[in-house]
Amino acid sequence: MYDEPRFLGSGDSCMVVEFSDAIEMAANVRLQSLRRKLAAQDIKGIRESVPTYRSLSIHHDPIILPREKLERIVQSALCGLGDEDDRERRILVMPVAYGGENGPDMANVCSHTGLDEEEVIKRHTSRDCYCYMLGFTPGFSYLGGLDESLATPRLKNPRTLIPAGSVGIAGKQTGAYSIDSPGGWQLIGRTPLKLFDPDDPKNPTLIDAGDWIRFSSISDDEYKRIKREADACGYAPERRVETNAVQG
Repeated sequence: MYDEPRFLGSGDSCMVVEFSDAIEMAANVRLQSLRRKLAAQDIKGIRESVPTYRSLSIHHDPIILPREKLERIVQSALCGLGDEDDRERRILVMPVAYGGENGPDMANVCSHTGLDEEEVIKRHTSRDCYCYMLGFTPGFSYLGGLDESLATPRLKNPRTLIPAGSVGIAGKQTGAYSIDSPGGWQLIGRTPLKLFDPDDPKNPTLIDAGDWIRFSSISDDEYKRIKREADACGYAPERRVETNAVQG
């Protein structure tokens, strides 16, 4: 992580604040803290702040908020960021029905890792995973922190259609498909939660960058029950706030 973030231009209406030249949780946690602080200030002229693994892109109206003024605002916000901003872990508990028709690539993961299905599920649910960013499709979460013993390469031949809610592994990452889409991740389960709702103007994505995901194994019957409730907008997923020990 850089000693001081770098300010980079990306056209006349976007400024990129770069925190590192590598994927580091400490850098991402810091840029998420900056994003939340700027959002809380509701600064006129900032249109949107988009986090990536190691930088924050701040889209702004250059007439209302010129680059020089925006840079001063960001510098001030950075000076005010303390370690206490990084200690809160916002957790979404994600129920997942593993294996079977919900996890058609479970056998691939078992074969590659040398673990049986029960152990794969145990290790996948044993660690909270951190959402570095959303991308690829609306609400698709890129999660770090997967037990490295579960690391499995992507499919050699990606699928043309993966159902929304599918939970997969790609290398050392895990994540959940937010909408029906193509993809090449190894599918080990499926969540009944609605991860993307375009009809929700305030919170269209269930997961936000900077959140933590705690996977929880459920039965096929539980999956069907929660899915019915989620489709009818009658299911509220469990969320927790805990103290977070930032990792490097």
